[in-house]
Amino acid sequence: MTSSNQTIAVRSGIESDQQFGAVTPPLYLSSNYTFADLEQPRRYDYSRSGNPTRDTLADTLAELEGGCGGVITSSGMSAIYLVTHLCGKDDVIIAPHDCYGGTYRLLNSLAEKGQFKVEFVDQGCEESLQQALQTKPKLIWIETPSNPLLRVVDIQNICKLAGQDIIKVVDNTFLSPVLQQPLTLGADIVVHSTTKYINGHSDVVGGAVIAKEQELFEQLTWWANCIGVTGSPFDSFITSRGLRTLSVRIRQHQENTQQVIEYLQKQPLVKNIYYPGLSSHPTHDIAKNQQKGFGAMLSFELHTEQANLRTFVNSLKLFSLAESLGGVESLICHPATMTHAAMAPDARLNAGISSSLLRLSVGIEDADDLVRDLDSAFQRCQIKVLHGEQHA
Repeated sequence: MTSSNQTIAVRSGIESDQQFGAVTPPLYLSSNYTFADLEQPRRYDYSRSGNPTRDTLADTLAELEGGCGGVITSSGMSAIYLVTHLCGKDDVIIAPHDCYGGTYRLLNSLAEKGQFKVEFVDQGCEESLQQALQTKPKLIWIETPSNPLLRVVDIQNICKLAGQDIIKVVDNTFLSPVLQQPLTLGADIVVHSTTKYINGHSDVVGGAVIAKEQELFEQLTWWANCIGVTGSPFDSFITSRGLRTLSVRIRQHQENTQQVIEYLQKQPLVKNIYYPGLSSHPTHDIAKNQQKGFGAMLSFELHTEQANLRTFVNSLKLFSLAESLGGVESLICHPATMTHAAMAPDARLNAGISSSLLRLSVGIEDADDLVRDLDSAFQRCQIKVLHGEQHA
């Protein structure tokens, strides 16, 4: 019987306990496991290389993404680091020019150390992408929607242009398998920061790498054990608990985001809104075709000559100023000084990240409360303008 993603996530590990018949799966904290006899290891021998609690999460995410297997890592960044081990010093990685700041920093830093070569390319420009593909890269890194400008690229088209010989990797953190399944669009690997929507409660840091085919899965599993980036059993247990409510959370996230967007569109102090769900967004049609929804992340720019950014942010009560995203609570972030501070100023400029850009992760609070909170902050900005304090 084929189950929906919501059912798969909810039933993750349920009734798998063979000893006592526990409904929810037990947490296996043991760091090691006995051998049945000399030269007779059981399925698990050491928790870095294998753990039943971690495998429950990995198997569920692999099923949700349509992959053959998954590796759970200690963080989203260690998931990215794991994937880079598929490349050698003479190999080229093509990455987006507007990728997450941590991804940019890692790939750039490892390339400077000679572990591989990297080219940052505007993947939304087919001419630039085609030119980069002439370098015969080993791997292409795709991030869609992008962080923080929510640009969307055509996964299927990029994978087709790349061909069979290039490893196609998609960071699916912003949407989760509920809203996008890159492996069905031609990707070979999907990466998640499970810290975000998959866990959904901002209390666990983790990552995941899902492979479509067995050969890549075995390589990733070997490297994960070798370099020791596998996630802890406890973190995997908590993440599995969060995963069970992913579908219902995503629905509420998106409903709230729609109300927030409708409010921001009417706000004169907002200069630009970046959200693929808007028909005016330049990549709206691509998002509509390859996604099952537009997500709960958005960015906007303020007219900073009229509204003081610091005043606006500090006036908010229900949007916490913090990095990360995808939790039940709403967050606001200033990418230029927070998530993308690691990028050189010229790289940020090239990616289109301005000093007036703010990013929202819309939570599942009451949507009317969120709108009232935003409205109060904008009113505070307008009061400052009237008193001549906009440049304070």
